[in-house]
Amino acid sequence: MTMHGEVLVCPRDGLRPAVALFHGLSDATRLAIVQRLSRGEARVVDLTGALGLAQSTVSAHLACLRDCGLVVGRPEGRQMFYSLTRPELMDLLAAAETLLAATGSAVALCPNYGTGDGMTTTDETKEARA
Repeated sequence: MTMHGEVLVCPRDGLRPAVALFHGLSDATRLAIVQRLSRGEARVVDLTGALGLAQSTVSAHLACLRDCGLVVGRPEGRQMFYSLTRPELMDLLAAAETLLAATGSAVALCPNYGTGDGMTTTDETKEARA
């Protein structure tokens, strides 16, 4: 509080939801799932086949996306069909692709999060530095 009884708010506090959103999208597998779901709903078995990943891996990433409010599951019998909750997510990804194209994907050279080839995940990059 200040002398005048005002509560000071850190300007960065307003960025926390955006940080959480981008962190939720900061994994190559989650982005691949979102990309696949942009074409329509899918079951875990559809995603494992399309992405060549284990069921447990896909399920864990779907849980993250669901917890972030980006994906929803629709039960049908014994199956669950997943879809994107907001079409604006595709607008965000399209804007990112436009930005990457405009910068020549220069962000891949970032010393903290870059990959050099644009394909390595953040976790893999951290492991390579260890």
